[in-house]
Amino acid sequence: MVNRTTDVAVAPGGGTGSTAAGRAGAVWRDVTLPVAQRVDALVDAMTLDEKLAQLVGVWVGAEPSGEGVAPHQHDLAGDPGEWAEVIASGLGQLTRPYGTRPVDPVAGARSLAASQRQVVDANRFGIPALVHEECLTGFAAWRATAYPAPPSWGASFDPDLVAEMAGLIGRSMRAAGVHQGLAPVLDVTRDYRWGRTEETIGEDPYLVGTVGTAYVRGLERSGVVATLKHFAGYSASRAGRNLAPVAIGPREFADVVLPPFEMAVRDGGVRSVMQSYTEIDGLPSAADAGLLTTLLRDTWGFTGTVVADYFAVKFLETLHGVAEDEADAAALALAAGVDVELPTVRCYGVPLREAVRRGDVDEGLIDRALRRVLRQKVELGLLDPDWSPLPEDVDELRLDSPEARDVALRLARESAVLLANDGVLPLRPGIRLAVVGPLADDPMAMLGCYSFPAHIGVHHPEAGLGLEIPTVLSALRDAVADAGGGAVTHAKGCEVSPKPDTDGDPDAGAHDGIAAAVAVARDADVCVVAVGDLAGLFGRGTSGEGCDATDLRLPGAQADLVRAVLATGTPVVLLLITGRPYAIGDLVDGAAAVVQAFFPGQLGGRALADVLTGAVSPSGRLPLGIPRDPAGQPGTYLSAPLGRRSEVSNVDPTHVFPFGHGLGYDTFTWSPVRVVSGDRPWTTDGEVELELDVRNPGTRPGADVVQLYLHDPVAQVTRPVVRLVGYARVELAGGASARVTFRVPADVTSFTGRDGRRVVEPGAVQLRVSRSSADVHEAVDLRLDGPLREVDHTRRWLTAVSVTHEEVRRA
Repeated sequence: MVNRTTDVAVAPGGGTGSTAAGRAGAVWRDVTLPVAQRVDALVDAMTLDEKLAQLVGVWVGAEPSGEGVAPHQHDLAGDPGEWAEVIASGLGQLTRPYGTRPVDPVAGARSLAASQRQVVDANRFGIPALVHEECLTGFAAWRATAYPAPPSWGASFDPDLVAEMAGLIGRSMRAAGVHQGLAPVLDVTRDYRWGRTEETIGEDPYLVGTVGTAYVRGLERSGVVATLKHFAGYSASRAGRNLAPVAIGPREFADVVLPPFEMAVRDGGVRSVMQSYTEIDGLPSAADAGLLTTLLRDTWGFTGTVVADYFAVKFLETLHGVAEDEADAAALALAAGVDVELPTVRCYGVPLREAVRRGDVDEGLIDRALRRVLRQKVELGLLDPDWSPLPEDVDELRLDSPEARDVALRLARESAVLLANDGVLPLRPGIRLAVVGPLADDPMAMLGCYSFPAHIGVHHPEAGLGLEIPTVLSALRDAVADAGGGAVTHAKGCEVSPKPDTDGDPDAGAHDGIAAAVAVARDADVCVVAVGDLAGLFGRGTSGEGCDATDLRLPGAQADLVRAVLATGTPVVLLLITGRPYAIGDLVDGAAAVVQAFFPGQLGGRALADVLTGAVSPSGRLPLGIPRDPAGQPGTYLSAPLGRRSEVSNVDPTHVFPFGHGLGYDTFTWSPVRVVSGDRPWTTDGEVELELDVRNPGTRPGADVVQLYLHDPVAQVTRPVVRLVGYARVELAGGASARVTFRVPADVTSFTGRDGRRVVEPGAVQLRVSRSSADVHEAVDLRLDGPLREVDHTRRWLTAVSVTHEEVRRA
């Protein structure tokens, strides 16, 4: 067992009023008083040092080499003496006590409680630290459930299940003494080459917004503060390079990048936002008051805390070059609206204190941030007299419960996308099955870069994974055995990304195992080829933060492996387990079936075996289109007409599988679409209602996703040919049917017009009820009547959807 402590060494504090009795009678402890009154009493009583201490985090145990977490960290490691000084005055946040090293959950909770007692005892007011952790694919702690990565959430088209997952994540965090989770990521994918594509929900703002807001609701309802990332524009970096400058126009920014954040702020009840590393047109987000204050707070009404992405305040000096020194960086960030410096104190400590004393920074800006921080601590109960640092039933703490594993499995099943199938799937019982490829028998193939084993565990192999993670091979062997047996053979074939040999040749030995895989495939009735990504950070993986791609070819020799196996003539199931979509146009025609999974989590191997064998009918839909040409760099599906195939260019950007595509083992039947609102006009301030019936004609249960797209043929500015404005996941037993109703407010047609205002424009529009962005079931021509109407963030941006199930009718 690995048992690490996270105790914080603190200097003895105290002073007038530092006794427990004195604290108990303080105004800020009185739960009957309004939150604002309790906060004001604290602000008025604090010294400058005590105020600043609430605006910083401390990261205990982070390695200053940069190997543990990120580059540039060696420039940012705090002075332990300075940490002690800050803690003696109080402490805003404790950074990742579970997510820095493998910590046994029970021992970690006890150690965290001891650290909190030290923090409380060291400052005059007895204020504990707010504890934050990563939670993108689950609580990023040793032995915590590793859920599917965000593109899998998008592929499920199931916000309710994502909310259920987030609630379980939050409950496990709160039980461990954690108050804030750094998720979800609401960046809309703009370039698949970006390594952090695996952290995004998809390439459509409506899908990202609805699914991401569901995650926020689930986490917040559990009592954990959700944190929107990364505000804003991070995913639009030039050439898909991490932390590169962003070139984006205000219209694209308003219509594609911002809507998911707007939705989560307004509808999700989110209590924190993390600013982005982004610089847009030369202005870094951490110094952008127009973004962090005017838009986020004054316009949208956000009242929570803005926390810095790790080291982002210091980066204003070291990477962006807009600050002269740490004091200047602190002044810029604080004025822009960054309330808390994370992950550890640097600029908001001594440099900011001296800037205030010199008169360079108004102390009122510190009070503004302080009130937001203290209000959150009051709302979390951290200043209540009965607050305890030790969670209840701490000895029973388990971070990987049966309920959590059940949700992880369900989400992994729902998110598997069947892209193509000539009838080879589901696999027949008793066949000779070959399972080849570098991801066939690797448990790490299931995990995204922010899962604990990939993010931190790789640096501590002595701790083990901390979880049981079945591989595709082991799960298929179990499934075949349960079905009555059959031969299952295996060969690795190649590495995901070969390591250079001693002479530095990156291709040395890359193809050495392909012959063995070919031999295994040739002797089988069907061959499953599992290829794709291994997640890592900063070049240590083929996907993940800092693992960007120059093109969209499968990494290493994997495409050569697939071609060699296809050449055997054995029917091939191409299984892609990736963090980004890869261009497979030259591989698709030869494959009997193609299945896409996006890092499906600790039970992803079992889920994929269930789909391949037919225990579960696939129902995932692509949240990211699959490119055809690896060098053509197709954009996302949200392109205007000039972004589509045309006669004026020889480059065809058409995806081989479009956004929203996905098949099942039974094709659901859809009735003609009915306009329920009848003869009533659809006005620019009204709504239109459509309905259709969906039926499962097969005998097995399954699910279909009805997608609603808007086509605006003529507008005052160019518009995407189609964009998603509604969807319904419909789960039906064999023979069952359901009625799907869409009530579409005119506001969903809005866009940023010529003068920068968001408008609903009268004129002809078309609503397309579709199976994907490119597969239209029926197009309904409509007209918006009335005047041009200006709308803002209070607009009705959601299409109301209802699914009414009918009784099963059998012959």
